[in-house]
Amino acid sequence: MSGRVGILFMRLMAFLPLSWVRALGWLLGRALFALLGNRRHIAQTNLALCFPDMDAAERRRLARQSFVVFAQTWLDRGWLWHAPRRVLERRLVLQGAVHELQGDAPTILFCPHFYGLDAAATTISMQVQRRWFSIYSSQSDPAVDEWVRKGRLRFGDSQVFTRTTGTKTIVNAMRGGGVLYLLPDMDFGAQDSLFVPFYGVPAATLPSVPRFARLGRAKVVPVLPRLTPTGYTVDILPAWTGFPSEDVRADTALVNRRLEGYIDSMPAQYYWVHKRFKTRPEGAPSVY
Repeated sequence: MSGRVGILFMRLMAFLPLSWVRALGWLLGRALFALLGNRRHIAQTNLALCFPDMDAAERRRLARQSFVVFAQTWLDRGWLWHAPRRVLERRLVLQGAVHELQGDAPTILFCPHFYGLDAAATTISMQVQRRWFSIYSSQSDPAVDEWVRKGRLRFGDSQVFTRTTGTKTIVNAMRGGGVLYLLPDMDFGAQDSLFVPFYGVPAATLPSVPRFARLGRAKVVPVLPRLTPTGYTVDILPAWTGFPSEDVRADTALVNRRLEGYIDSMPAQYYWVHKRFKTRPEGAPSVY
């Protein structure tokens, strides 16, 4: 029941002015920062590890702002997934190297876990005519799971794979002219991961970007969604050159280094509430 009530609430968000949605998100984010001590601790620990030279008060301010952006972008899913298309066209701006998305060349969209990731997916699938694929983690509540799936498949020729989908299926989809929307920057455990630096800290990182790029003969195009007062801008960056190489570990480390640069441009909008360093190298103590 709680899931269905939450979905109804999110549908109602689609009818509110954006300024009201963002104001409510600001209040909700501040409340979550005050109430969710465990998540607050995770975010502040991540920031301390990644920005050790930053003043403690500044890290706390950044963590609080991150909670606000998290809440605002979550409420924005109400209008992203339910408002009329004309509303979205006013609020979503696609810019940068959009030409990288044209044609039928196998393509990986490297979209890190910025809070606006669903806005990026909606913007691109609404404005660019391609076949889109993403890898989806099911939600525990069936009603919420259905709502999220429908929201993410709202526009365009889109399909979601699960984490049990075979590599061959995904590679064939790319080689057939599809675009894989890939979000590989979370801690998925030690299995299949490599420990490479993330802001100088060893982080369990899936080497999925270079491996899918090699198997799919695909170019890698970074996508950076940015929350703005009027909606979102979604920046398409030029495809990486000379990638992948023959060294999977070096390529995976390069992915993290480039991710650091993207985060530095908008640190409050990155997903700091995730235990990015939960999986530790053998013998290393927990940081949380």
